[in-house]
Amino acid sequence: MAAAAERELDPADAESHLSKNELKRRLKAERKIAEKEAKHKEQSEKHPNKPSLAADSENNIGADEESLDPNQYYKIRSHAIQQLKGTNEDPYPHKFHVDLSLSDFIEKYSHLQPGDHLTDITVRVAGRIHAKRASGGKLIFYDLRGEGVKLQVMANSRLYKSEEEYFRINNKLRRGDIIGVVGNPGKTKKGELSIIPYEVTLLSPCLHMLPHLHFGLKDKETRYRQRYLDLILNDYVRQKFITRAKIVTYIRSFLDELGFLEIETPMMNIIPGGAMAKPFITYHNELDMKLYMRIAPELYHKIIFILRQLCSRGLCILALAAAFLIVLCYDIQIKLLLFFLAGFCREVILYSTCVLLLFSQLVGEFLEVTCINPTFICDHPQIMSPLAKWHRVRQGLTERFELFVMKKEVCNAYTELNDPFQQRQLFEDQAKAKAAGDDEAMFIDENFCTALEYGLPPTAGWGMGIDRFTMFLTDSSNIKEVLLFPAMKPEDKKKEGHPEQPAEGTSV
Repeated sequence: MAAAAERELDPADAESHLSKNELKRRLKAERKIAEKEAKHKEQSEKHPNKPSLAADSENNIGADEESLDPNQYYKIRSHAIQQLKGTNEDPYPHKFHVDLSLSDFIEKYSHLQPGDHLTDITVRVAGRIHAKRASGGKLIFYDLRGEGVKLQVMANSRLYKSEEEYFRINNKLRRGDIIGVVGNPGKTKKGELSIIPYEVTLLSPCLHMLPHLHFGLKDKETRYRQRYLDLILNDYVRQKFITRAKIVTYIRSFLDELGFLEIETPMMNIIPGGAMAKPFITYHNELDMKLYMRIAPELYHKIIFILRQLCSRGLCILALAAAFLIVLCYDIQIKLLLFFLAGFCREVILYSTCVLLLFSQLVGEFLEVTCINPTFICDHPQIMSPLAKWHRVRQGLTERFELFVMKKEVCNAYTELNDPFQQRQLFEDQAKAKAAGDDEAMFIDENFCTALEYGLPPTAGWGMGIDRFTMFLTDSSNIKEVLLFPAMKPEDKKKEGHPEQPAEGTSV
């Protein structure tokens, strides 16, 4: 896969990396452009006043634009757009009034009959061009997309003030451009709903060559790094993030109806807290001190009270639409873990600096991998849950559960420990584990222990991973599919070319 087009290659260096076939292809494309320019020049000399779609390639990209090198395309396109600045056709206007969204246009005028043209109705719409094709010398069709729908624009030279204006406006438009269209609703004779324009305004040009419509954009590396391009070309990606937003909206509405209050918790703290994980450290210049990015907001959420039944009720309502049918429960028993430990250690050399990590490995090895159907793993050992309250019946366990779906944790909840004496002791045990080499063990949070000394009412905490739950409901195997801007390693600076355009005869 190629790298971004903003990094232009040195011509000599680029030539050295071209294959013979690629070099022949580019030379052929350049020869075609030169021949076309000569033909256009000859036609212009014979008919100096007649406009043409085959415009000067220095200012416009002609019909052979798909054969251009992406860097050539960018240079030519950028130059053409720069030439428009300061004119009456500024390529970056401040405002374009829209009457209808594309989806509203389709809903309102889909009843039209083939051949209809409502000349007495004028509408204003906007969208991004995904395809441009000419039909003869006086018709140009555009596929205009936005809001997840497509609308055809049928530009007819007869509706413009002059042919010169028609060619001037349509010559400068390319795939990827965002345009505003003023025109009439209508349907072609074949029944394609269209807007028939008499005015088209370039609102924001696309300077780069979009991936070929035939190949599309499928390369994951490019999709994650250039999410804007992914959203432009792949509507199914847009639908995933719509689903994610609806999940968040549902959960918020569900809790609002139960009378809960949404609160904001600090992103940074003087110690990492709330869960076991390796902390992230930063520095606050004004306060002249180290701060830790929070691992989880649990310590700030002790005022929230949710029972386990709440999780069952809420998620079942949401999940029934996705055909969740079975909920199983497993109890983790100390003796069961010890049985696993004996068998596991006989077959595998398992090294751990503390018992906590050993338990975590065992649970991951023998229990989590079996949780394909929605499964609650309940009653964790105390050593695995330093913030959870002891089990009121089973000694050595806590009142905690985790919901797993397709081997992934979706929810984590437990009765909150509100005994300040026991909490401080558990924090001290965690500190010993950290000193023994466990980077994910928790720090002693003195402020939290002091807060508990003022009295915390019986409380339960519940947390759900929106990302993982969205993965399941959208059938996504990679968490980066449901994150708009996933963390990525820096790009390899040695890569060449352009990630947005596959080589001829290949697909991404």
